[in-house]
Amino acid sequence: MPVCDARVARAEYPPLGLRIGGAQVAGGGRGMRDVFDPSDASVLGRLPEATAEDVAHAIDAAARGFAHWRRVSGFERGRVLGAAAARIRSRRAGIARLITLELGKPQGEALREVDTAAEMFEWAAEEARRLYGRLIPARTAGVRQMVSLEPIGPVAAFAGWNAPAITPARKISGALAAGCSVVIKPSEETPAVALAIADAVLDSGLPDGVLNVLFGDPSSISQALLDAPQIRMITFTGSTEVGRELGARAARTMKRATLELGGHAPVLVFADADPEATATAAVAAKYRNAGQVCTSPTRFLVHESIVDRFRAQFVQAARALKVGAGFDPGVQMGPLANARRIDAMQALVDDARSRGASVDTGGGRLPGPGWFWAPTVLGDAPDDCRAANVEPFGPLALIRPFRDFDEAIAQANRLPFGLAAYAFTRDLDTARAASEAIDSGVVSVNDWTASLPETPFGGTRDSGLGSEGGIEGVQAFTRVKYVREA
Repeated sequence: MPVCDARVARAEYPPLGLRIGGAQVAGGGRGMRDVFDPSDASVLGRLPEATAEDVAHAIDAAARGFAHWRRVSGFERGRVLGAAAARIRSRRAGIARLITLELGKPQGEALREVDTAAEMFEWAAEEARRLYGRLIPARTAGVRQMVSLEPIGPVAAFAGWNAPAITPARKISGALAAGCSVVIKPSEETPAVALAIADAVLDSGLPDGVLNVLFGDPSSISQALLDAPQIRMITFTGSTEVGRELGARAARTMKRATLELGGHAPVLVFADADPEATATAAVAAKYRNAGQVCTSPTRFLVHESIVDRFRAQFVQAARALKVGAGFDPGVQMGPLANARRIDAMQALVDDARSRGASVDTGGGRLPGPGWFWAPTVLGDAPDDCRAANVEPFGPLALIRPFRDFDEAIAQANRLPFGLAAYAFTRDLDTARAASEAIDSGVVSVNDWTASLPETPFGGTRDSGLGSEGGIEGVQAFTRVKYVREA
């Protein structure tokens, strides 16, 4: 895509607002904040912040919307969600441009994200009509025992900036398929993308109040939503620290919580794997979205017999990546999302250096405007360095050898995170043993795909509670009712 499209995209950047009760609300009574283009740190637009009254109106609208939407048949809910998917596809190019503007993703990645967001709604549309109950054989004649799944109620959803189309799409589509209404607070750093997804749904025949979108102060909005008795569930994607706090608040008011939190994904490369081919594919996976992916492969644990070959190829491929603005042709990695990520990356690299790790490539900010960081590889980073223990959430990979299977598993399970993990081997027994021994919600063997619309996605331990996606992701928004008739 030529550079001039960036100017066109900036000129077409939409006005921003809230969505409450089916209406566009200008908001701004609490204040306005800038939205930045990470490729040059310029201001794209101004985002209004919701007032306490705006939040209260959104909660009331969701309660009214739920009273109606819960009675709509699964077939009809599926029709609305299918129409939303079609609208997202028809607006694919425009939504992808917003992703590149607000997040910096190269256009190819941005287009694929829009496709996946549409698939989320397509999957949920089909599942809306498949929320099956069951009959339980009775102990006595003339008795019927039934189990049904009912929508849990209005849902408060919180979505981060790193997958600005996929994450809202996953939460909104699953909740609506189950018959719930939604108040969603997406990230204030990528608001236009979230609004584009929401507007595609609102334009598809969704009743007023069933979907509401708020932006503003995260603390005050989350507190209001969690304190509201009308809200019966929260779904959150973000850091472990914030997730813990929200989960604790939800428990105090007996709200269900689905939490998709941080990770620090290990990659086990066993002795029989092809080191060069695996390393080449690993670089594409690692630096996708500049490493700002919760399932991003980060801790590469490679058998000592092939680690030198793997490391040499990985470093060579990382150095060859073209880094630049997402609209520039041929770009493979864009900028980091904000200046905070630059500071975090610098702190991790400095700490690793001070503890004896080698910086095989990268390790610093790239010159010019915007928040660009060079693809970075740390070799032989010790267990006590911060990068080996804290999710980098950026273009940083760690490579270290292991001697045997037990050591590899011990390293993979060393941290309290368990969102995604990867293993590469040609041996079926090793593959099975590794997938069973790795403590993670997702284990991908000989592949880099950790999540699809039709598969459950969720972590263990400090990586979260519950699942999104798949059948489990829709059922998460339901409650079980048992009915006995005599």
